[in-house]
Amino acid sequence: MQSYELQRLALPTGVELDVAIAGDPANPPVILLHGFPESHRTWRHQIPVLAANHHVVAPDQRGYARSSKPEGVENYTPDKPVADLIALADALDIDRFTLVAHDWGGAIAWMAALQHPRRITRLVILNAPHPQIFQRTLIDDPEQRRASRYIRTFRDTRIDQGLVGAGLERFFASTFTQHLVSAIAGEDKAAYLDEWSQPGAMTAMLNWYRASSIVVPEEGEAVDRPGWIDAPFPPVTQPTLVIWGMKDKALLPCQLDGLDRLVPNLTLVRIEEGGHFIPWEQHEAVNAALGAWLARTEG
Repeated sequence: MQSYELQRLALPTGVELDVAIAGDPANPPVILLHGFPESHRTWRHQIPVLAANHHVVAPDQRGYARSSKPEGVENYTPDKPVADLIALADALDIDRFTLVAHDWGGAIAWMAALQHPRRITRLVILNAPHPQIFQRTLIDDPEQRRASRYIRTFRDTRIDQGLVGAGLERFFASTFTQHLVSAIAGEDKAAYLDEWSQPGAMTAMLNWYRASSIVVPEEGEAVDRPGWIDAPFPPVTQPTLVIWGMKDKALLPCQLDGLDRLVPNLTLVRIEEGGHFIPWEQHEAVNAALGAWLARTEG
């Protein structure tokens, strides 16, 4: 049974987002950001647990499911969803909050935590690389470069025309399921196909990759080394929990190397049998780690 209310909110950033909301607004707020190619349903196992003692907010981000899908790659640069996040908190009269994020939601969360340290009091990241480490490993680590070659495919706009109808079934059966540890079917599969089939959804979701400035070289390609990947980087000052599925095929364990230097107040939890989609594939382990950490840092 659904444990939350889905509301439609219009934001001053020019988009309307569907937002799952649960729990007492008087309780400490937690905002949950999903990644590709998902929706608020990423958090279906976390929302009811968190709602017992938190005010929980989980939007479908711009471009996803039935939220607004503005045309043009320029509308998906990372600053746009960061602005959506802050506008969403403002719309719900949330001043300071804990931010929990996975995958592309995590990329937005790293940036938001650096830019809005007063608003974001605690940060939880699930299988989403720190931007400096990610870019560095894409240059220096051949295995990570190989694992990330799908990004080059996603940036090719020619694939969009095939991602309709039966093409969505093929995308589900190949591109998506190859990153799963467990099988998925029935209601959950139907929910994905429904969200992906919304007009413009696949192009909008893929535009997040196309709008990113991260350089993904070809395997074996020699590229100029961006100076910022070796320069001093601003630290994330919030207490931060990173939960990592160690069998992630897209984001390898090298993403954790040196993370403690960039995040001084870091708690790291490794889920050895977890793949990329740990919020629901390993939800019991995630909920245990998240619950214990929130109890300690909020107490």
